[in-house]
Amino acid sequence: MAAKEYPFYLKTTVILFGLVLLVYVFAQLEDILVPLAFAAFLSVLLNPLANRFEHYGIPKIYAICLAMLIAFVVVAAVFYFLSTQIIQFGDSLPMLKQKFAEMSVDLKKWIAATFGLAVKKQDQMIKDALGSSQAMVGQTVGSLFGTLGVILLLPVYIFLMMLYKTLILNFLYEVFAEENLKKVSEVLKETKTAIQSYIVGLLIEMMIVAAMNSAALLLLGIKYGVLIGCIGAILNLIPYRAV
Repeated sequence: MAAKEYPFYLKTTVILFGLVLLVYVFAQLEDILVPLAFAAFLSVLLNPLANRFEHYGIPKIYAICLAMLIAFVVVAAVFYFLSTQIIQFGDSLPMLKQKFAEMSVDLKKWIAATFGLAVKKQDQMIKDALGSSQAMVGQTVGSLFGTLGVILLLPVYIFLMMLYKTLILNFLYEVFAEENLKKVSEVLKETKTAIQSYIVGLLIEMMIVAAMNSAALLLLGIKYGVLIGCIGAILNLIPYRAV
């Protein structure tokens, strides 16, 4: 019996409707899928280290915990280093606050002399702007707590993904037909290699940028060159697009 051929416009409509529905589902499940995606990336990165520990005879659960512990120590060391630099920077905050207040007064006087806008009017405009931004501050605080919740859940997701790696791979193999197993295996292997290379490349780039920025700023005599260089290297990881 020959397969029934549907009109082109009908197949196109069904495909477009499916894509729209898929994007809508992904958008609604963003709070769940984004942490899982980060956990998948990090679990792929830590998997070779856990496999090496298993090769040395360490049980799988302990190997995973040891790999995650090493990653936690590295991240904690970076944050400790940055926190010490920030504390040193905080000692200069009173002086910076005084300088900023003096600059603010000079700027208000310049605006009043150039554009005829009274200082009291400027203060009122700033007060109104700050009052209207309270809702934005609340949203920012809510987003911050949500981010902290995701960070606390990430280790759990990573541990479970690494522990049940075999079951997850078997599920992916069962989804596709048996004749496509070899192709699926090759795609998964290439994907794992690409993710590992990408993350390792980002980390190497961050270290190089941090070292070069810090060295250049210290040579120029900038007091907090190391802190500024490290922050610049971290911000360099944020993706951007050309306008």
